[in-house]
Amino acid sequence: MDRLVKKAQKGNDKAFLKLFKQYEEDIYRMAYVYVKNENDALDVVQEVAYRAFKNIETLKNPAYFKTWLIKIAITTALNILKKNKKVVQLKPEYEEMIGLEDRDTLLSITLHELLEKLSEEEKSVVTLRFYEGYSFKEIAEIVEIPLGTAKTILYRALGKLRKHMREADTCE
Repeated sequence: MDRLVKKAQKGNDKAFLKLFKQYEEDIYRMAYVYVKNENDALDVVQEVAYRAFKNIETLKNPAYFKTWLIKIAITTALNILKKNKKVVQLKPEYEEMIGLEDRDTLLSITLHELLEKLSEEEKSVVTLRFYEGYSFKEIAEIVEIPLGTAKTILYRALGKLRKHMREADTCE
């Protein structure tokens, strides 16, 4: 892995492509959590590929290649969200169901609704921890916050999610 990254940093296109393909699905999943539709998530993946290829020489430690890609993906997804704030979505409830065929649809929609009640920072930490399986140290590096802050944000977000779940249960 480190050898491939070093080759890519020296300009080897094939090495970069091989590396990127390993993490393409992870990038797509992370992007989809933010942008909530297939087209924008694919745009994020494409933009991440471009930015990563263009700036791979800035990666200091080859062991953090995936972390570096995920960080670019989050930044790119947030940029797309900022651009799309002016766009009115006609039927957002349909977009949430894309890609959920093999899961419990009701549970997935509920989880998406709950995640939407979190701030962007809380959503990032929860997603990286539970959907992507990163450690607190890795999350702190990706989001560029102290380790203790990453833990605090996660526990605060989990508290909010529990509260919203209890509220949803009492409403039904």
